[in-house]
Amino acid sequence: MPLYMTQFSYTAEAWANLTKNPQDRRGGLDALAQKVGARLVSLHYCYGEYDGVVMIDAPDDTTATALVLGAVSAGHIKSIKTTKLMTVEETMEAMRKAGSVVYQAPSSG
Repeated sequence: MPLYMTQFSYTAEAWANLTKNPQDRRGGLDALAQKVGARLVSLHYCYGEYDGVVMIDAPDDTTATALVLGAVSAGHIKSIKTTKLMTVEETMEAMRKAGSVVYQAPSSG
């Protein structure tokens, strides 16, 4: 199955709730993933632009999108970004295909 990386940031209210009542969010997220036909691979928290990263196995883009929409609908996420990841083999195949074509750049006049 394709692998998707979702980066997210919690709202200030979500962080306030989590610091008052620490919770392991993996169980609920995995249950949600299974309901739409996906699987939670991992959940990590981090520093930087996003508060965390979720890795999801999903059969297709529609399923991955359904999972993300289901998760954010609770209102505790202030920003989110999902990226479909490619295997090394898929990328090498894309390189081979790209290497066999030529594209004409725009001319100057």
